[in-house]
Order: sequence, then C-alpha cells, then structure tokens
Amino acid sequence: MKAALREIRPTLTLALPIIVGQVSQMLMGVTDSVMIGRAGTVPLAASAFGSTVFNVFYVVGIGLMLPVSIFVSRARGATRPDEAGEYLRHGMALAWFFGLLETLAMVGLGTQLARFGQPPEVLAVVTPFFLLIAGSITSVFVYLVLRQFAEAMGHPWAPMFIMLIGVGLNAALNWVFIYGNLGLPALGLTGAGISTLVSRLLGAVVIFVWLRRDPAVRAAWPQRWWGGYSRARFVEMLRLGLPASGMLLFETTAFGFSCVMIGWLGANPLAAHQIAITSASLAFMFPLGLSMAAGMRVSRAVGAGELARRRPIAFGAIGLGIAITGLFGIAFWVAGRQIAMWFVDDPAVIVLAAQLLAVGALFQIVDGVQVIGAACLRGISDVKVPTLITFAAYWVVALPLGYLLGVRGPMGAVGMWIGIASGLALAAMLLTGRFARLTR
Repeated sequence: MKAALREIRPTLTLALPIIVGQVSQMLMGVTDSVMIGRAGTVPLAASAFGSTVFNVFYVVGIGLMLPVSIFVSRARGATRPDEAGEYLRHGMALAWFFGLLETLAMVGLGTQLARFGQPPEVLAVVTPFFLLIAGSITSVFVYLVLRQFAEAMGHPWAPMFIMLIGVGLNAALNWVFIYGNLGLPALGLTGAGISTLVSRLLGAVVIFVWLRRDPAVRAAWPQRWWGGYSRARFVEMLRLGLPASGMLLFETTAFGFSCVMIGWLGANPLAAHQIAITSASLAFMFPLGLSMAAGMRVSRAVGAGELARRRPIAFGAIGLGIAITGLFGIAFWVAGRQIAMWFVDDPAVIVLAAQLLAVGALFQIVDGVQVIGAACLRGISDVKVPTLITFAAYWVVALPLGYLLGVRGPMGAVGMWIGIASGLALAAMLLTGRFARLTR
C-alpha cells in the first residue's frame, strides 16, 4: 500500500501534461463543431459523418504507434539511449508507411461515401472535407510518434504546449477559411478541412524541430532516419501494436454501434446520448492520460529490471484513477440535469440525458480502471489475451445486453448504457486481475 502511494506522485507528474494535451485535442473537435455549425446545419452534419469515418482509421493508427512509448520507456529504463533512438526511427517509418497506406484507402473510400446512405445534401458537400482530413493522417501519426517519444523520455510539457498552440491555430484558420475573412472566399466545410490539414502538418513539423534542437534528448536522437532497418524490431513493434489497434477498434466500433442502436429509438434518445457521451468522453481524458503515464512507467521499470515496482505503479495509478473518475461520477449523479441544460432546452431530452449521466457515474469509474489496466498490461508486453478480453466485454456482453435491455426491452437508452457499463465493468475486472496475476 505504501509503495503504491509513493508511486502516485511521479505518475501524476508525468500524466498531467498528457491529460491537458488530450483535453486540448478534444477541444479542437469541439471548436470545429461550433465554428462549422455557424456555417449551417448541413455542413455540421457532413463534418460529423466525415469525422466519424476518419476516426476509424485514426484509432487503428493510435494502436500501431503505441509501441513507441512502451519500447522507448523500456530503453530509457535500461539506460540505452541508442535503443530509444532506434525505436523512434522505426516508429517514424511505421508512421509514414501506415499513414500513406491509410491515406490511399481513404481516398478510395471517398469515392464510395454514397454507400453509407447519408442524406443527399450531406453527400454533396462532404467529399472535399473528407479528402482534406484524409491527407492529414500521416502528419497525425508522425506527431503521435514524436509526442510519445518525448513523453517516454520524460519531457511531456512541450508536446502539451504544441497541442494548445495547435488548438488556437486551428480556430484562427477556421475563422479565415470557413467564413472568408482577410479577403479570402468563404469556403465553409472545405475551409475547415484546410484548417485541419494545415494545423496538423505544422504541429508535426514544430515538434520535430523542437526535439531535434532539445539537448535533453540529444543522446537518443537518431543519427540517420532512413535505411538499415531491423526486421526483428518492426516485428516486435507490430506484435504489440496490432493487438493494441484491435482493442481500440473493438471499443470504438462498439460505442459507434451503440449510438446507431440508440438512434433506432428516436431523435430524443439520440440527442440525450450525444450529451451524455460528450460529457463522459471529456471526463475520460483524465484516466486516459493516467493510463499513458502508468504504461510508460511500468515499461521503464521493466527495462530497469525493477520488476517489484510494476504493481505499485499500476495499482497507485488505478487508485488515483478511481478517485478522479469518482469525482466526475458524483458530478454526473448530482448535477446531471444542469449539465444537460448547457446543451439543450428540450425538457424531455434533459430528463433522459440526466438519467444517462447517472448511469455514467458508474460508467466513468469502470472505464477508467479498464483503460489503466490495459495500458499497464501493454507495459509488460501482454496484449493478445487483453485483446480477446476487450472483444468479449464489448461485443459479447455490452452490446447484446444493451440491445436486450434497451431495444428489445423497456429501458430504452438507459438500458443501452447499462449494457455498456456492464461490459466495461467486466473488462476492468478481467484486465486488472490479469495484471495482478502476471506480476505476482
């Protein structure tokens, strides 16, 4: 217990700028929605559709880039800066390869968007926006690799500030390109796509230049970038990255399909769900940041040969995560109605959103535990069984139970959320139990 308490402070120190960066990333999406919404309902609907399709590719990339933070942390723990640089170099190669591959896939998909059955007015404006954000995916992956390298080397603050600057730059470019200021034509949704592409590209360039000039990471900075790659190192990274992508994809698609099923219940349940999931997603950034820090610290302990520290680091982070998500849970339980009133004036939607946020009080705690447990398992390179656990929790338990309670049963959207919370609870129990067993 005392060992776990001692590990909380260094985990929180590393996690804090990561959390701010994650919240900033969410705020970029919120800013886009607000500014596009002022250009009209159709552009807003089209941006939601295009971003939803893009996010599937984005989530896959997040999983594929995650090994950079794990292996760089391990190399740092073993005081092998040359190894950390090699993992950065190989991670950058993966970012370029998968970024270009996914760009080509999205360009091809851009010709088939009509197959998704969206309204004609949405399809009429979405393609340029979708192709522009598709063009930004390589920049996103490069930024992810460089950010994870910086965080794993113990320098998380600069990526946080770069992300905050990116939010401001994106908003400024939106003001220029969406609305047609500074003498430029108003491009509406296409202008938002240009803003996203430019801000993401500049973010990747800025973080690269900063790291290249930072003396604190000079010993780990690669002397060359291209050629001389190790097939074994790529295999090692993909063995961790592919299952991690699977875990994230199972979770993302499960939440997406739960939204579809709630949409079958009508406009009011869907609106209430959007309010509740937006609130829960913002709160989730806190345990998500903690999970990233905990995973890196567990991996660093492995690299340093300090195996006895794995459990205190993990369980200290889980305890802190429960405390933080518990506070959000209390806020959702007590002030759910007031939170819903920030979004809409419709009394029926407000009542239902407050009910969903009450379920979200439990939802928050178990979601925080499962994401930290999964990250700590990645820190010890255990990913195959956790991937199966995630699939079972979301697709065998959460969605079928939500369907039975909410769609076929009488509970509606609340039943759907109970199903999701049950799946998350199962994942939290099994993932943390597995970590405890493997590190005993």
